[in-house]
Amino acid sequence: MSLTKTLGKVLTLSPERQEEADADLRLVRQIQAGEVSAFDSLVQKYRERIYGVVYNLTSNREDAADLTQETFIKAFQGIARFQGTSSFFSWLYRIAINATLSHLRRHKLRRFFSLEKMVEEDHSAEVIKTLAVGADSDKEALVKELQEKLNEAFQKLSFKHRTVVTLFEIDQLSHQEIAEIMDCSVGTVRSRLHYAKQQLQAYLQDYIK
Repeated sequence: MSLTKTLGKVLTLSPERQEEADADLRLVRQIQAGEVSAFDSLVQKYRERIYGVVYNLTSNREDAADLTQETFIKAFQGIARFQGTSSFFSWLYRIAINATLSHLRRHKLRRFFSLEKMVEEDHSAEVIKTLAVGADSDKEALVKELQEKLNEAFQKLSFKHRTVVTLFEIDQLSHQEIAEIMDCSVGTVRSRLHYAKQQLQAYLQDYIK
């Protein structure tokens, strides 16, 4: 049976992703059989990727480190229940995302902004002026400033929209893989990506001409 068959629906993975899923499942079976040291291989393989996802959702290195550790602790505690109906990395990512969402809720860090609210709160006059008069020697500073504005805009997206952008644009997962991680349809993933990009473009339209 395919490792990616879940709820009667077969998700098509690339040969590389399928090979990775098979290798992960072999390690999981070893762990479930009592060879707990095999879990170290999974930690080493996915630690940086999980940290990257969590950091992009929280913008806080200490929180990202703590949540990455929490993710692997929860994965180890729950690995006996892993049945292989989804790939291990999808299961692990889902744990990370749920842990991050719980953290943000506990600390009340989630903020939702309408476009009108963005405009009210945006103090962009000086930035626009700087971009308009910048010389070639200032290009590096302008690129850095645009990156900061992009990060600000990204953090103003809702958690679910930040998640799909992070998984798609940064971790380069497919729509199908993201749908599996987020337990939603591929159409929903595409819709959220489209909406998120529209929101980012709207927020940055004053800075990018």
